[in-house]
Amino acid sequence: MMEMQRQESDGRWDGLGSRDASSRAEAMELICQEVMRKVEAIGPTKAATPSSPARGSPPRSDLNDILVHLLMLSRRCPFEDVRERCAQLLQDIQDLGIRIPRPLGSGPSRFIPEKEILQVSKVDARTQAIFEDAFAALHRLDNISLVMSFHPQYLESFLRTQHYLLQMDGPLPLHYRHYIGIMATARHQCSYLVNLHVNDFLQVGGNPKWLNGLNEAPQKLQQLGEINKILAHRPWLLTKEHIERLLKAEEHSWSLAELIHAVVLLTHYHSLSSFTFGCGIMPEINCDSGHTFRPPSISQYCVCDIANGNGHANHHDDLLGDQEMCGEVEELMERMKQLQECRDDEEASQEEMATRFEREKTESMLVVTSEDEECVPSREISRHFEDTSYGYQDFSRRGEQVPTFRAQDYSWEDHGFSLVNRLYPDVGQMLDEKFQMAYNLTYNTMATHKDVDTSMLRRAIWNYIHCMFGIRYDDYDYGEINQLLDRSFKIYIKTMVCSPEKTTKRMYESFWRQFQHSEKVHVNLLLMEARMQAELLYALRAITRYMT
Repeated sequence: MMEMQRQESDGRWDGLGSRDASSRAEAMELICQEVMRKVEAIGPTKAATPSSPARGSPPRSDLNDILVHLLMLSRRCPFEDVRERCAQLLQDIQDLGIRIPRPLGSGPSRFIPEKEILQVSKVDARTQAIFEDAFAALHRLDNISLVMSFHPQYLESFLRTQHYLLQMDGPLPLHYRHYIGIMATARHQCSYLVNLHVNDFLQVGGNPKWLNGLNEAPQKLQQLGEINKILAHRPWLLTKEHIERLLKAEEHSWSLAELIHAVVLLTHYHSLSSFTFGCGIMPEINCDSGHTFRPPSISQYCVCDIANGNGHANHHDDLLGDQEMCGEVEELMERMKQLQECRDDEEASQEEMATRFEREKTESMLVVTSEDEECVPSREISRHFEDTSYGYQDFSRRGEQVPTFRAQDYSWEDHGFSLVNRLYPDVGQMLDEKFQMAYNLTYNTMATHKDVDTSMLRRAIWNYIHCMFGIRYDDYDYGEINQLLDRSFKIYIKTMVCSPEKTTKRMYESFWRQFQHSEKVHVNLLLMEARMQAELLYALRAITRYMT
């Protein structure tokens, strides 16, 4: 469980999110007084010796929870005065002989060096304002936001949408929203997001019994399990009959507005699980696996690193790899130029365009996501959903075909957007802005090259993901995908979108090796939003068919 269910509810910690410095100072003073009272109450503590049985893991206590929270604030609070005061308080406590926690891991991502990610203490005015808003709303600045802050414009849109879905007026009660977040992220065994929302669920008064398993939750939420499963792994199988079963379940039935809210949450969290794994997001400092009370040891190896394939030497350093990397960007730019010239010269027939789509769709089924064995979800995660064996992998192995969904028959712009806006006002607009932001985001650079038009590449990535889901745009030449996306990139895309829990550091490093981390994070934003839109299209089409 994360930390401090009791303390955060009291409001002292809330004061630290105020934009008024004197309010923060007052809240901090109260916290300091209370912490020192607790420290004095436990009396002089025995210095931890190597032989002490509970070395490194003192008994769980109120004080430990507070110390962990102070550690998080000293590293992650966007207000410098709070960071400094928390760090000083921890030092004072340590000087009294009390063991204090320290963070595990190295920064928000296990794939991106900490020095390359924006430091909370060194941001521009715009990003500072975004961080302050996020902290005021959630009393935390999470690792996902820090990694997304490579792209502040997008981060602002993302946080605004997520805040609206989770905290503003809407059809579903607050605890249902977080429980649906748990259900969705558990489908991909994303313990990072599950833990975050378990904590938030309890904060808003959710019943702890529901966390024992989906069978302990209300029947209404249990019924959502089927569409959670289908949307996460094979959304093309969703039908109006699935929708009808939810809307006509007598006393457990969903309203249309509630269902739209639930579907947007499910698709948001399935795709956010992809981003979390694709960027190697580390546990939050205040999660059990994000800190330790043990003193630093000589060996800093972390089991989670080994499990994620991070125990290998960084293979960016191998000479053969360097030779292959040279010219990778120039080659890609040359192919983009040639494709543009071909576009201008000739246009393929509709039949040829359809054939190229079907060929690319079939090939995408054959791209292997990972050579690893199946990931078996832990009981901790799998209890939040049913049918743990249901996934994308077993479907593609049986050689089943994904039916073609023609975007001209049902698109986000012409159909989905208005349906969402009608049943859940403002959300259609927010989602549309977020999709547009990810799709159109560009700095006109590729690695070290400036003034580059990357629209062709962004469109190929977006359309490849939709192609994997069977969605076809009549005006797009799918032959371009093979020209622009190489095999290692396709493996990464498919793994991250379809089986994100299998994404490894090696996969992240093996595509676009000359590109910057900010560019790879941009790719992950594209993958996340394209996946969310694809799932949403299938869900909204099924709802529309039910309504007509």
